[in-house]
Order: sequence, then C-alpha cells, then structure tokens
Amino acid sequence: MTPAPYDDPWVQQLLLSLHDEQRSMYGFADDPADTPASQFDPPCGLFLLARDEEGHALGCGGWRLLGTQTAEIKRMYVRPEARAQSLGREILLRLEADARITGATAVQLETGVANNRALALYRAQGYAPITAYRPDRNPAVNRALRKEL
Repeated sequence: MTPAPYDDPWVQQLLLSLHDEQRSMYGFADDPADTPASQFDPPCGLFLLARDEEGHALGCGGWRLLGTQTAEIKRMYVRPEARAQSLGREILLRLEADARITGATAVQLETGVANNRALALYRAQGYAPITAYRPDRNPAVNRALRKEL
C-alpha cells in the first residue's frame, strides 16, 4: 500500500468500479471526477493505493481536511475479489493514522445505507452515526459517521 495521486490511472480505474457499484446499488452516484485531485495532496490529505504482488490495483481510499481538525475519509473501495481479507480495514487505519499525524482530532465519512460491509467496518472501528454534514444528502440513502481520534 502506497500513497498515489488521486488522478493516477490505477486509482481512476478503481474509482470507476466504485462509481459503477454505487450506481447499481442506488441508481445514482457521485462522480469521482467532481472531486479535485489536489484535495488529497499532503499535508492536507492523502490518497492510498493497495496493489497485489503483480502490481494490480486492489483497493484505495483517501482523506482530506474538512476543517482545521476534522478530516473526511473519501472513496474507500476494495475490489470484490479482494474483500473479506481486512484490506479495507488496513486502508482505513492508515488513513486515520496519517490524518492524526497532521493534526486531525476527528474523522467523518459518508456511506450508503445499503453498503452493509462498509457500515459494519466503520462501526467496528469506532465510528458513530451523526447528522448529515452535507446539505444535499438524502437520509434515506446516505449515512454520515464520525470518530474522534
């Protein structure tokens, strides 16, 4: 697992898969291209790319600052064939650690109500439900979560 630019071709391939999966679940999804790559540039963010031994992309995720001490986890995704191996957990833990090093005292994120694996992962890692922090979100679809670091 290594840092990678958000606009890296391997990252973009994973984000396209994430987008497709979200669209199949909900009928719509945020376009990853709407997020400027610079929002994940250190020291105010980080994007990670996990690969297998042959170099193929397996998963990704990033964090960016929402405020002076609050980070937001974004675009967490693990390919279906790489799931149930704790890769998502490992990506999440590394993102939290990096955000903490840069001064974040809390992390927030959003996921969909139908994404049971993600919800279980976040709850197991200490995330608790909060009121939506983005005004354009549908509470019937989106779940906002927060964790103090």
